[in-house]
Amino acid sequence: MHTIRLAGGPAFPCADGDTILRAGLREGLGLSYECSVGSCGVCKFELVDGAVEDLRPDAPGLSERDRRKGRRLACQSRPAGDCTVAMRLDDAIRPPVRPQRRSAVLEAARRLTHDLSEFTFRTDGAADFLPGQYALLQLPGLAAPRAYSMANTPNGEGVWQFIVRRVPDGAGTAALFAMAAGARVSLDAPYGQAYLRPSPRDVVCVAGGSGLAPMLSIARAFAEGPADGRRLTLYYGARAARDVCGEAEVAALPGFGTRIRYVPAVSDPEDGGFAGRRGFIHEVMADDLGRCFDGCDVYCAGPPPMTLALEDLLVREAGLPVDRLRFDRFF
Repeated sequence: MHTIRLAGGPAFPCADGDTILRAGLREGLGLSYECSVGSCGVCKFELVDGAVEDLRPDAPGLSERDRRKGRRLACQSRPAGDCTVAMRLDDAIRPPVRPQRRSAVLEAARRLTHDLSEFTFRTDGAADFLPGQYALLQLPGLAAPRAYSMANTPNGEGVWQFIVRRVPDGAGTAALFAMAAGARVSLDAPYGQAYLRPSPRDVVCVAGGSGLAPMLSIARAFAEGPADGRRLTLYYGARAARDVCGEAEVAALPGFGTRIRYVPAVSDPEDGGFAGRRGFIHEVMADDLGRCFDGCDVYCAGPPPMTLALEDLLVREAGLPVDRLRFDRFF
């Protein structure tokens, strides 16, 4: 156990093997972050005193300028002893549910498309998270955990469901897809800032690929809430017809067809096997809403080009307040 002190702020314990970021979040501190795996760069800090082990020296979240200035990533820094760090603290982003490490057992895997599958794990105790958040799974044979979003809603039975795309030559998905029922992993959760917030406005979910998981979690939570006149639409973008999924899960929700809609689209103009909408999903969404976003909150998850295009369209072009577009950056 080591002690981490924030320059000009509080100190907190960091268990052996934990990172500075996760240890701080477990203490309920408002540390800035998004991806937790070294990609986004939001959790940068400066080491004032002490020594840390860099778990991912080539992490894309740090630029060469950051490295020259000695900046580090809290999500990829494991303390070698007591440390003092300079890092921004914001009470407004304290974790609503503090992350915990648990042991999880794989109960079932269900194929959704040619490369997407749903994995169901179970832990002792409740599955405590907010719709839209993700977990870190420590998979067999891998040195670093992988981040996967929950597709179900919080529950007291300890059920955690993830929708994962099998990435060609991806070590993480290769390990996950090779697991058999009964296999055990370490599950660390919850993480993420793009969770469903209370609001009087309609909800728009935009998803692509395995980004279906957190958007489905939000849709399911919305369906479990009161029928208060608000509506939710889940837009799902795919390259081709064989990649489209999620309709059966959304159609099973109470309120589907009245207060809940599902709108898929494919971007490949050469794919003749799809009878629905064509084009990039952010443009389909914008056209469907008449390019008027005043009455909605937008959540999205999917490939980085999709989330960047959506941010350009909604925030930079349409002027949507930044706190009404929510996504966690995984680049």
